[in-house]
Amino acid sequence: MITLTLFDTLLSTIPLLLAVMLYQWRLGRSSELAIAGARMVLQLVGVGYLLSVLFNYKLPAIGLLVVSFMMSVSAWIAIRPLQQKSWAIFRHALLSLGASSLLHLCWILFVVLRLDPWYQPQFVIPLAGMVLANGMNSLSVGAERLEAERASHPKSEAARIAFNAAMIPQVNALLAVGLVSLPGMMTGQILSGISPLEAVRYQIMVMSMVAGNSALALVLYLWLVRRGAVRDSEEA
Repeated sequence: MITLTLFDTLLSTIPLLLAVMLYQWRLGRSSELAIAGARMVLQLVGVGYLLSVLFNYKLPAIGLLVVSFMMSVSAWIAIRPLQQKSWAIFRHALLSLGASSLLHLCWILFVVLRLDPWYQPQFVIPLAGMVLANGMNSLSVGAERLEAERASHPKSEAARIAFNAAMIPQVNALLAVGLVSLPGMMTGQILSGISPLEAVRYQIMVMSMVAGNSALALVLYLWLVRRGAVRDSEEA
């Protein structure tokens, strides 16, 4: 495995600096991308130190606490693009993303990997992160599309359009893997010296879990939003 020095890591951020410059050139402002890039570095350094500590304590409560925090943050980020935010919308996002992610995470931990004990942080936290991050992105696109399309389409048609738009990245990822891209987890495992064939099996597991979670989280969110709209109209 190739070890990156601090200088190597600094060199690797040059493409990000290029993106900031292009952002400034095309839009006349770069603060949004610059702040996001700085946060990325600080958050990853922070989580690296945090995980180093957590991995030494194999306690169920720690894993559950971390996953609960990740769910809350991912639900809040998912509704960030919406023009109309409310606690009801946040609750819908949290319930749909949380229920779907927990279901898929339990399936992987208990049925596929059959971990003993199941709450090993070095498995639970990274897998939860992959599930929640992809579900968050799909939910964010779906929620934004639903909000935009409801003004010009019937509710059922708007939900169908939103679901289709949100699942396009997932479908593209499934079509491109192995032909256009090597996903991050597979690349990391290969770079660390694991056999490519073993890395492939893990990647199939992850991509199946991510696609299923994205679809189920979207369906649950669209159903909760529609049910809430129906209840509000009945009360009115």
